Amino acid sequence: MRIAVAGGTGTVGRHVVESLRAAGHEPIVLTRSTGVDLMSGDGLAAVLRGADAVVDVTSVGTSAGSVSERFFRTVTTNLLAAEEVAGVPHHLALSIVGAAQIGAAYYAGKRIQEELVMAAEGRWTIARATQFHEFIFQIMPPGTVGPLQLVPTIVAQPIAAAEAGAIIARIAVAGPAGLTPDIAGPKAERFADLIRRYLRATGSRRPVLQVPFPGVWGRSLRDGSLLPTGTAILGTQTFDEWLHAVTSAASSTR
Repeated sequence: MRIAVAGGTGTVGRHVVESLRAAGHEPIVLTRSTGVDLMSGDGLAAVLRGADAVVDVTSVGTSAGSVSERFFRTVTTNLLAAEEVAGVPHHLALSIVGAAQIGAAYYAGKRIQEELVMAAEGRWTIARATQFHEFIFQIMPPGTVGPLQLVPTIVAQPIAAAEAGAIIARIAVAGPAGLTPDIAGPKAERFADLIRRYLRATGSRRPVLQVPFPGVWGRSLRDGSLLPTGTAILGTQTFDEWLHAVTSAASSTR
């Protein structure tokens, strides 16, 4: 199958691409370097001709609701329109567990994305995943304040990006499925604990301070709204197993 991947160079997207290729499929990464601009739509219809599916695993580096809404509305609208022109029979969007119900800050854009995809009658799949183990690398830099490591209070059930990518690749190949079961890791965790373990494993004694964010956004991060519901598709690699793999790989390259 020929499957286009928007966001195919990102944290989970590269694993989607690798998994598709390993299974004998032809992944097409949609990037500016290949003449595709997701925000303007330039080049999309041409590259999607003959594609069997489009996987959207794009993301935007912001916590501002207005920025997230604009990004996901624009990218999703452009992808769906180009797919219709090119006759692509399947659109798979990666969303976030709990995002549609919360609809605040970054999740405001994910809710809009889901609404737009669900309107594409008969040819869509939405796969909601929990945060990735790799999410610690996104929240650590802005939380480094003097000698302290500040971490928002987050309760989630993180999954390794590689496992999530492999699951998403299988779902893409299977064809339109509507809303799939949630995708999650094997164990619920607090992100402050994860970062504390990462710092210790990398030789840092930086104190970690957990900080509850205010408002709907902050409450949803800590009250269990990000945990999977129902019968979820679970990965098997725990955070500690992932951490061991990451630190061992880093040591071997020194």
